[in-house]
Amino acid sequence: MTSPNQRRLLWSYGIGDAGTGMAATQMGFYLFVFFTSVVGLPPWMAGSVLMVLKLWDGVNDPFVGFLSDHTKHRLGPRLPWILWGAIPLGLCVMATWWVPPGGVWMKFCFLVVIAFLTQTTYTCVNLPYSALAAELTSDVDQRTRLNAARFTGSILAGLTGIVIAAWLINGNGAAGYQRMGLLSGLVIALGTLVCAWGLKPFATSCQQPSNKPEPLGQQLLRIARNGRFLQVLGLYLLLWGALQLMQPVALLYLSVVMHLPESWSTWILVPFQLSALAGLQLWSWVSSRWGRIPALRCGSLIWVGSCLVAMVLVPLNGALPPFGSLGNGIGLIMLVLTIMGVGLGAATAYLIPWSLLPDAIDADPDKPAGLYTAWMVIIQKIGIGFSVFMLGNGLSLSGYRAAAGMVQPDSALTTIRLCMGVIPAVLVVLGLLVVRRWPRRVHPHGLQP
Repeated sequence: MTSPNQRRLLWSYGIGDAGTGMAATQMGFYLFVFFTSVVGLPPWMAGSVLMVLKLWDGVNDPFVGFLSDHTKHRLGPRLPWILWGAIPLGLCVMATWWVPPGGVWMKFCFLVVIAFLTQTTYTCVNLPYSALAAELTSDVDQRTRLNAARFTGSILAGLTGIVIAAWLINGNGAAGYQRMGLLSGLVIALGTLVCAWGLKPFATSCQQPSNKPEPLGQQLLRIARNGRFLQVLGLYLLLWGALQLMQPVALLYLSVVMHLPESWSTWILVPFQLSALAGLQLWSWVSSRWGRIPALRCGSLIWVGSCLVAMVLVPLNGALPPFGSLGNGIGLIMLVLTIMGVGLGAATAYLIPWSLLPDAIDADPDKPAGLYTAWMVIIQKIGIGFSVFMLGNGLSLSGYRAAAGMVQPDSALTTIRLCMGVIPAVLVVLGLLVVRRWPRRVHPHGLQP
């Protein structure tokens, strides 16, 4: 039976990733399309904006992690960062969806500065928040429930973000994106403030990090000696790289390859979010009964299978139900089921690596959760940046034309299919190989199982 305090802890922690989850989902699905189709950047330049941003994160994340570990405050080391970063993050998210003036290069410079500020504030909120999962409790199952609550909030917020986007963007161009940014920024700021209020009783009395100063070289040496953490890093890089490759290309796949109307393409992302939400609950339950690695294997099998189906689906070729042909209706059903299969399987990318991370932190006697969380987030952002950078350059090389309504060459269609199918499937399989020898339980005071 869950006590009122435990319910408050789970609800508050779940709300904490709602704001940042909404921002991450909207940027993951729409930012590349916004840069190319609305702002007017060529695909290689749009991918470069995000890649430049991730290079900055290589400095930003460990710096914030270090400062968070060494913060002295009556609210604890993590909560002040969440509290004071909420409103700046909301304002930066609003600015993200603004179309800058000037030519292509001036727009590029504006977008780099805005992205720089957005990711800085995102890190200041999300990294200390993420570190709390390892500090609020030492119980493995409770940590899994905390991460399930976290990503449930994230996916619900992402679903809300997609509904907001479908409502405001369709047919409204730049003005629709700007209205989406204003509404999303407000939700992000309020959700983060509510999280800080809800976690206050727990964050001030939970496990505290070591305050021993540690230069970058010693940090890298500490990480290199922690074999469990290296496994988690490898798994997260591969799974998150697969997911973040599929997210920005999903709208292109639906509209350009499958010939789905723009209004349908946006709404069909809703089943993905719903199935990912169901997947979080399913894999959390499987983890509690049979372990996290068996849950990962089951989810990955569904994910890989759905990716391969996406490679071979036949494009729709006419009116959609209720006025279209039977063949088109069956094709649409198959498409929706495939998208749902991807969401169900990809839920493991949210849940399992973060559920394994506290085991790796416990394997270090000093338990510097901020440091390990910082490097975890760096890997996440490297995966995002590299995936989008490769996507942008791959589309440019394939002859993809960013202007709406343009007929795409076969090389561009093939590239989009590969980014939705074979490439993410291979990354997921490699992730399974990285953790194939992960023990069922890790001893909390050493690196050996």
